[in-house]
Amino acid sequence: MASKVDFTTDEWARLLSSPMVAGMAITAADPSGVWGLLKEGMASSWSLLEARQNAQANALVRAVAEDFTTPEGRSAARGALQTRFTGETLGGLKDKAIAELRAISGVLQSKAPDDAPAFKAWLQDVARKAAEAGTEGGFLGFGGVAVSESEKATLAEISAALG
Repeated sequence: MASKVDFTTDEWARLLSSPMVAGMAITAADPSGVWGLLKEGMASSWSLLEARQNAQANALVRAVAEDFTTPEGRSAARGALQTRFTGETLGGLKDKAIAELRAISGVLQSKAPDDAPAFKAWLQDVARKAAEAGTEGGFLGFGGVAVSESEKATLAEISAALG
C-alpha cells in the first residue's frame, strides 16, 4: 500500500487537492448560484471527512483525508490549487480541472498502481456527490433537476480522465 513517502512533495499536494479539483470541475460545468455553489463545494469536504472516518476506505484515500486535517496538509493542497488554477477564467476552469485529474491519474498509476483504482473511484464519487449536491435550473429551488446535462457530461469526462 502506498503512503505519503511514496510521492514527491508536489505529487502529494496534488493528491491532497484532488477532491477539490473534482468538485471544481462539476461546479464550473454548470454554476448554480450561491447556494448551489456552497453545497457543491461542501461535497468535497464531506467526502474527506467520510473517508477519514470509514474504516473500510482504501489506505491511500484515508491517508490523504487524514493529512488534509493538518495545517500542513491544507496548506499544501491550497498551494497546489493556487499553482494550477490562479488566473483561470470560469470558462477554462473545467477543462483545466479535467486535465489536472488526468495528471493525478497518471501519478497514481505510476506510484501507487495497487491503490489507483480505489482512489480514482473515490474521486469519481466526490464528483458525483458534488453534482448531486445542488439543484440545477428551476426557480427558487423549485422545478430544477438534481444533475444537469452539463454536469452529467462532466462526470463522463472525469471518468474518462481518471481511466
